Amino acid sequence: MRILLTGAAGFIGSHLAERLLARGDRVVGLDNFDAFYDRAVKESNLAGLRSSSGFVFREGDITSAPDLVAAAAASTGGGFDVVVHLAALAGVRPSIEDPVRYAHVNLVGTSRVLELCRAQKIPRLVFASSSSVYGADSAVPFRESDPCQRPLSPYAATKRAGELLAYTAHHLGGLDVTCLRFFTVYGPRQRPDLAIHKFTRLIAADKPIELFGDGTTSRDYTWIDDIIDGTVAAIDEQVRDGAAAYRLYNLGGSRTTSLLRLVELIGDALGKKPTIKWLPEQPGDMRRTLAELTLSGQRLGYAPRLSIEQGIPRFVSWWRSQNAG
Repeated sequence: MRILLTGAAGFIGSHLAERLLARGDRVVGLDNFDAFYDRAVKESNLAGLRSSSGFVFREGDITSAPDLVAAAAASTGGGFDVVVHLAALAGVRPSIEDPVRYAHVNLVGTSRVLELCRAQKIPRLVFASSSSVYGADSAVPFRESDPCQRPLSPYAATKRAGELLAYTAHHLGGLDVTCLRFFTVYGPRQRPDLAIHKFTRLIAADKPIELFGDGTTSRDYTWIDDIIDGTVAAIDEQVRDGAAAYRLYNLGGSRTTSLLRLVELIGDALGKKPTIKWLPEQPGDMRRTLAELTLSGQRLGYAPRLSIEQGIPRFVSWWRSQNAG
């Protein structure tokens, strides 16, 4: 298959590109190296991909129509079979600080990607959404049938709006769309600002970590390989089905872990006792997330395999390999 992958240099994008290339697909990757974190991190993510004959990389911005057209022109063999749209500004708290930028990148950028699909007759789109779309009106466990009308942060609102924009493109233009709601993804190459990576770095250095609330909030943590399994299955379902449709799927671990338990697991894996600095609960944060996986299990054969007790030691082992000495 010929695949255009936005956000290819990121955590999830680089893992997905590796999996697609390993099975023989051809991937054109697009990324703008946003300054949210050090460019060197993303360059490292790309290092192995650049040596593959099936991979072409273009630096560009999803909010720029010329950049998207230039990336599309890099396809060999004529056009693309699918666009996998991962590129976005992520994070609840940063979105509260700069909601206008989040709206610009996530909504204008997604609109540009949808327009590229229309103009270049690309028949399929897989859109990376988020468990954040479930909000104040959502009952646990979260189901795809939830109306998701009360998001708790600008980031969550932009992801829900992205799903709706994609539905409109399906309705008006017949674009085959699958939206994947990722639940708290972690694993090797995780962004350095995210909790598991940040906590590991601080605990290893005997520095205090900041926890918001009372430590009882919980998340459905999902190992990166399980997310990639579900994403590849969603791509393949589109090809197998043939006819254009609009689909929503949860991809999660289907198990909650409290914040305090997460810190305990990281401390155990490092052989360190964490020092905690308690802070007030933050606006925009959800108390609990949990994916209901019946639909993705039935349609995609999705079944998460790695528990948090297995995943945290694996993550810490990877972190140590990157920070020896």
